[in-house]
Amino acid sequence: MPLHPGAPVKELQSMTRFRRLPGLYVTLLVALVLAGLTFPACASDRSFEAVKKLGRGINILGYDGIWEGGINAPFRMSYLKRIRDAGFDHVRINFFAFKFMNDAGLVDEAVLRRLDHVIEQVAHNGLIPVLDEHDYGACQSRPLECAEKLKSFWKQISDRYAGKFPTLIFELLNEPGGDMTAAAWNALAGELLKTIREKNPDRLIIVAAINSEDLTRIEHPTLPENDRNLILTFHYYAPFAFTHQGAPWSADLTKLKDVKWGSRADRERMTEDFDRISEWSKRENRPIYLGEFGVLEYAPLPDRLRYIRRIVREAERRGWSWAYWQFDHDFAAFDTTSESWVRPVLNALIPQR
Repeated sequence: MPLHPGAPVKELQSMTRFRRLPGLYVTLLVALVLAGLTFPACASDRSFEAVKKLGRGINILGYDGIWEGGINAPFRMSYLKRIRDAGFDHVRINFFAFKFMNDAGLVDEAVLRRLDHVIEQVAHNGLIPVLDEHDYGACQSRPLECAEKLKSFWKQISDRYAGKFPTLIFELLNEPGGDMTAAAWNALAGELLKTIREKNPDRLIIVAAINSEDLTRIEHPTLPENDRNLILTFHYYAPFAFTHQGAPWSADLTKLKDVKWGSRADRERMTEDFDRISEWSKRENRPIYLGEFGVLEYAPLPDRLRYIRRIVREAERRGWSWAYWQFDHDFAAFDTTSESWVRPVLNALIPQR
């Protein structure tokens, strides 16, 4: 989040194609098919199909008071239908679990019941729920403490949702990085996957690359080859001076104004950045989820919309799913005061018919 407080062998299409092949090759092909020879998994993997179904999404509830019991909670469950009707396929639920944990690492049961309700409502409205553990700040600054809390959290969540909410997808951690090294994240992610797989052997799980929001420092995790229900995620906010200009929480960024985007060099850099992710995806045979991107409202509107449209086009032509940051608050696609979409932003994300 922004700083803030190889295809499988195709089925033979017709006997005509067989007639064009020498007899020996036809015999070999038929023998291989009859023998049930398997080829390296690729686009037929469930995870690739899941990414197609995830499609277009939006981040919700990151800073909403729903988790505290409704204090300063502008998000309403009725908005989920509006999200679906606007053309979105999923929501990424930003959940800060650590602040609701006791000394034993157990999450407050009342908060978990609220989470149950959110997931139920998301599914009821025809959206796919992605549960994202969002305590990136604590994990980037206190990785050892974070590791213990993450292990406890995912053990509780894994047990709680075993056999429930079949469309629910787990996302291990938002934006690992900072003082958490790549080696530490690899080890921790491996432990978390083992814990979840005990009760959720087929659950789809999203795993972030470390420093996923900064492609100049990104390091892809080592994922277990035999687990084909995994999706890799990264975030995109480059160039930061454009997407975060005017940010009131930063003394440096708040001074930036009228930073433009859309030159040929700007567009080429985005394409090159996304090409690097595509190359990793093809090499490792893993699907990609662009879990966050966006531009603060302080950026010039034409450039902001140009940037959003370009990202969506670049992601979708590569077969990636994506989630815009975010529904309300800052970077907003929806105004909860007027209870209406910010139409230029929505139209840039999903062209309206």
